[in-house]
Amino acid sequence: MGGFLDIYLLLCVYRILFFCLSSSLCSVSSSLLSSCKLRRKFHLNGMHKPGDVVLGGLFEVHYTSVFPEWTFTSEPQQPSCKGFDILGFRHAMTMAFAIDEINKDSNLLHNVTLGYSLYDNCATLVIGFSGALSLASGREEQFLLQENCLGSPPVLGIVGDSYSTFTIAISNVLGLFKLPIVSYYATCSCLTDRQRFPSFFRTIPSDAFQVRAMIQILKHFGWTWVGLLVSDDDYGLHVAQSLQSDLAQSGGGCLAYLEVLPWDSDPSELKRIVYLIKTSTARVVMVFAHDMHLIPLMEEVVRQDVTGRQWIASEAWTAAAVLQTPHLMPYLGGTLGIAIRRGEIPGLRDFMLQIRPDQYDNDSYGNNFVRQFWEYTFQCRFAPPPAGWMEAGGALCTGDEDLENVETELLDLNNLRPEYNIYKAVYALAYALDNILQCEPGRGPFSENRCATLQTLEPWQLVHYLQMVNFTTSFGDQVSFDENGDVLPIYDIMNWLWLPDGRTKVQNVGEVKKSAFKGEELTLDEDKIFWNFEIKEPPRSVCSESCPPGTRMARKKGEPECCFDCIPCSEGKISNKSDSMECTSCPEDFWSNPQHDHCVPKKAEFLSYHEPLGICLTTTSLLGTFICAVVLGIFIYHRSTPMVRANNSELSFLLLVSLKLCFLCSLLFIGRPRLWTCQLRHAAFGISFVLCVSCILVKTMVVLAVFKASKPGGGASLKWFGAVQQRGTVLALTCIQAAICTCWIVSSSPAPHKNSQYHNDKIVYECVVGSTIGFALLLGYIGLLAILSFLLAFLARNLPDNFNEAKFITFSMLIFCAVWIAFVPAYVNSPGKYADAVEVFAILASSFGLLVALFGPKCYIILLRPERNTKNAIMGRGTPKS
Repeated sequence: MGGFLDIYLLLCVYRILFFCLSSSLCSVSSSLLSSCKLRRKFHLNGMHKPGDVVLGGLFEVHYTSVFPEWTFTSEPQQPSCKGFDILGFRHAMTMAFAIDEINKDSNLLHNVTLGYSLYDNCATLVIGFSGALSLASGREEQFLLQENCLGSPPVLGIVGDSYSTFTIAISNVLGLFKLPIVSYYATCSCLTDRQRFPSFFRTIPSDAFQVRAMIQILKHFGWTWVGLLVSDDDYGLHVAQSLQSDLAQSGGGCLAYLEVLPWDSDPSELKRIVYLIKTSTARVVMVFAHDMHLIPLMEEVVRQDVTGRQWIASEAWTAAAVLQTPHLMPYLGGTLGIAIRRGEIPGLRDFMLQIRPDQYDNDSYGNNFVRQFWEYTFQCRFAPPPAGWMEAGGALCTGDEDLENVETELLDLNNLRPEYNIYKAVYALAYALDNILQCEPGRGPFSENRCATLQTLEPWQLVHYLQMVNFTTSFGDQVSFDENGDVLPIYDIMNWLWLPDGRTKVQNVGEVKKSAFKGEELTLDEDKIFWNFEIKEPPRSVCSESCPPGTRMARKKGEPECCFDCIPCSEGKISNKSDSMECTSCPEDFWSNPQHDHCVPKKAEFLSYHEPLGICLTTTSLLGTFICAVVLGIFIYHRSTPMVRANNSELSFLLLVSLKLCFLCSLLFIGRPRLWTCQLRHAAFGISFVLCVSCILVKTMVVLAVFKASKPGGGASLKWFGAVQQRGTVLALTCIQAAICTCWIVSSSPAPHKNSQYHNDKIVYECVVGSTIGFALLLGYIGLLAILSFLLAFLARNLPDNFNEAKFITFSMLIFCAVWIAFVPAYVNSPGKYADAVEVFAILASSFGLLVALFGPKCYIILLRPERNTKNAIMGRGTPKS
């Protein structure tokens, strides 16, 4: 439909161009005539006032037109306009007032009188285009031919048109001549193209800003799922394109549907569109169209009883009184709309009241605006009346009727919006002309520093000055144009209030504007907004509810980006705000909480002194240390007794000290690992156990040497196992282990390590051995000495009873080896802190095994069987064996 309309409009433009060109041909009887004459003038509704400089205007004084049938068998008739539009007439009179006010202002355009030529476009492109060409070519029917053509054009600038489509067509043609056009109502963003429209300006914000203003409102109320209806013309189609682009860039929401309202109000198409509105989950409907498109649409809305929708109005119908009826307000009540900035124009009412038909120029066709207004308002006709008018009881207009005694929208000046834009447009042209007058000779902006003059002014020179205009209205609004000819944008935000008594009020609830310093600003007074819903609150209009923290959005396949599922974040990832696109991983030492909305420090896991397992192992270690100390005390106290002396008291004392160290070194495996504890725990463990096992090994060797010395000729063997040799052997064996530990620590030291592999939500603090070879050598050396001690003790197990300590050594080494053989698989398969617990348990178990097996029987005799603690008993001579 849009493509067909564009083709139709182009055909209309070409047709009127052809007609205009043919009408401008000179009727020349010979090649040397001194004048030429227009073949025909357009019979247009208009209003004119002469002046030194004339400004043109195009307004919709009638809202429809009737085209005659063109058979071309007779002279074609021109289309006629029908349906007088009071608001359009008020627009035209506002321009007349502004020019009259400027002429009375001694500070603006001094000694220059402005005139005007105003035409009616009758809401029809062909007629509007005819008016524009008439303004560009002038009203004179005959032109005297001179040798050189001097003087300014018939009009130096045009205010209008109101429709974007009309303005595009007019600007495309008049822009070729750089004739400045200042529109008060054409909002299409396409008109900002300076290549196509080099002389176009406007005092109304473009649709690009209106679209951004709409998006700001949507964002403010959280409406991310909306429907869009547009008219099938340049205005609507460009808005649709701009809105889709800006929504995608800003992330402000998605369109549930986009529908183009049919130009011919096709009932079946309207029925389909309204049914879509009714069934859609989008509760907000934006409409960019003129009120003539809304009337049939809303009638269908009433028929289908579509309620519960929040309507968003574009500036084209926000103030449309034709829609504010009791019939439609149950559906349109609460509408929010973008409206042209309201302004105050002092003196306009008095000017309107002074309107008289005889004050304005009237041509021979009776097409004067004021005469038509007068006949429409007072329901009379000027003489000569139409045939049958008097017979039907019609009245004749005298021109003396009183406007104050009749109800007319002309005098309803409380809501001046398009009028305020017209007022600013006229003043912009006036200030541009005034700046031309202020130019100092030799300092002008044109070539060779020349100034322009009103007598020889070219339209493109006025465009230059118009681009530089900057003034402030009496209402306090600044007027200036950017590089695209757009004015500093500002819109009022309106709300349709349905009062209890059935009346309708359109109230101002905010504004959206753009300033040079603060950018775009939205101001809303939400307490004043009337919501046409039971809960009296803004509706929710979303495709999918907001994803809470702890989830991420996952788009639904084949649907707009506003339609999504909320997927919980996986373990270790969080989202701490609503509508997160992705879940973020927690830092290394943190983990997600159960709600997955923030990271918490991972639980630290190590063998602690405060947990039951740590307490039990610590208590056991301290108990073993205490028992060692008690046994050592017993042995020291009874050191002169045969039992202590017969068991190599010096090695026994050293053995008890080493066992005490074995018990105490287990405490290094408990608590948070530090570098020094990691280094010391294995070194202390290795050296203590080597010292212990070395003492046992030497004792075993001494037992064997004593037994061998007791035989004939064996006394020489004892000289190798004296006290010095015993100490030296223990020291040498221990030093080997110390050397292993030193090399290990220096080359690849054990170090604390935070392990997250066992549990995602925990950090297991452990000591890594650094060098597996070093750890293996440490354990292997202990194992070597233990096995050697076990083998020697096993060989001496059948010695006479008085040398039976070898049996206890054999038993203790058997326990020791069994514990450490079982330790290896248990240690390898125990995660985290349980590996440390296994090692501590092995240390304590082997230590207790040695302590009980080696010193338990001796303490029993010393403390409980003192009668056996004699030399004879030990030698087997005094007390028989039991």
